Amino acid sequence: MDSHPVIEIKEVYKSFKTVKAVSGISLSIEQGQFVALLGPNGAGKTTLVEMIEGIQKPDKGDILLLGKTWKDNEPELRKEIGLSLQETRFIDKLTVRETLVLFASFFNLDKKRVEEIIYIAGLEEKSKSYVVNLSGGQRQRLALGIALLNNPRILILDEPTTGLDPNARREIWHILLALKKQERTSMILTTHYMEEAEQLCDYIIVIDNGKVLKEGTLPELLGKQVNPLEIPEQYRRKTLDDLFIELTGRHLDD
Repeated sequence: MDSHPVIEIKEVYKSFKTVKAVSGISLSIEQGQFVALLGPNGAGKTTLVEMIEGIQKPDKGDILLLGKTWKDNEPELRKEIGLSLQETRFIDKLTVRETLVLFASFFNLDKKRVEEIIYIAGLEEKSKSYVVNLSGGQRQRLALGIALLNNPRILILDEPTTGLDPNARREIWHILLALKKQERTSMILTTHYMEEAEQLCDYIIVIDNGKVLKEGTLPELLGKQVNPLEIPEQYRRKTLDDLFIELTGRHLDD
């Protein structure tokens, strides 16, 4: 196992004209750790995630992935990252299998890996279906499958279950919980669902106005030294909601 964190963010700042999107955030994410990044709209989540992805550059501070910066290491780092966004567009007239074959070709992966992903994403019965005919949940499972094609060490998910019904949401959770057991991939998840953060993530970071307000495990955040699975579900979600409102003065979707 690497001695350094998988993701290390050191005093990062980013502004857009007069808007301070990120103001001195420092974070460290270890191998296999699943982290929820929570914050109301405009909190700075997207900007922070885009800097981790290499889309945006910090005005100040450093971001290290696997001990390396984006500068001079982009081709190598791109092979280690998987991305799944809230709305992912595909070619409607390709089948699920054809879509996966297309994306697999970008990583020089063979058809065996495509078949593995079809199984992992639970898309066996839809492998010959055109993308245009998939439901919202099936599209998101396809998007997640594509993000996992290259067996990434860093997985970044931006609100992957927004708009999905409870059953479709739990199908996504099932895939991610199975991935978590392998303890190889580190994940950053942005979500508007408190229950999702509780179920999937080891560590929760609450940000607003470009700053980290609080971070820790669920018991640490709630001041309870107990296993979060021992907190009845009907109380866990309400308590985390209350904590978020207490910290930010807003609901998560404000």
